[in-house]
Amino acid sequence: MREARLSDGIIVLSPLHPDDSEAHLAGEDEALVRWLSGGPGTREGVDAYIRHCQEQWDTGGPLRAFGIRVGADEQLAGTIDLRFTAEGLAPGQVNVAYGLYPSWRGRGLATRAVLLVSRYAASEGGKEAVIRVEPENAASVAVARRAGFSPGRRAHDGEGTRLDWYIRDLRIDTTREAVPRPTP
Repeated sequence: MREARLSDGIIVLSPLHPDDSEAHLAGEDEALVRWLSGGPGTREGVDAYIRHCQEQWDTGGPLRAFGIRVGADEQLAGTIDLRFTAEGLAPGQVNVAYGLYPSWRGRGLATRAVLLVSRYAASEGGKEAVIRVEPENAASVAVARRAGFSPGRRAHDGEGTRLDWYIRDLRIDTTREAVPRPTP
């Protein structure tokens, strides 16, 4: 399967690769652990996850994991992934999950990444993008809203954690929408 490289002229999204392990571990903080990964990363665990992501790209599996890259040297600023199948999703729904490293937060990069992967998901047959977030994760809720997602249903995951769903119809042409400008 062909790997995707997406850009809006400010950020680049490209598949995670083994060279990203160190930067990912260096960028991990308490917020990423709490809201995204559920536990601190280890070199072995991150390496195994990146190998899994590469296998998903190679085999056309349901996971599409991207690094969010910034600048001429495409420095890794965070990650964003799509899951075309996941527990609780209806056919055509695509789960979106993202996280930025602390030094890159507050610049509109997560919103840009969500908009780019939403377009990609639509091109791959997705009908609705879904961001599932704990209500206390105000930053993630704000990204979902800025990216044009609307509040949907509330549900609980397999561990009983309440998740608010934010949904965006991918069948609407989003190529002309405004993208936030980066802040210095």
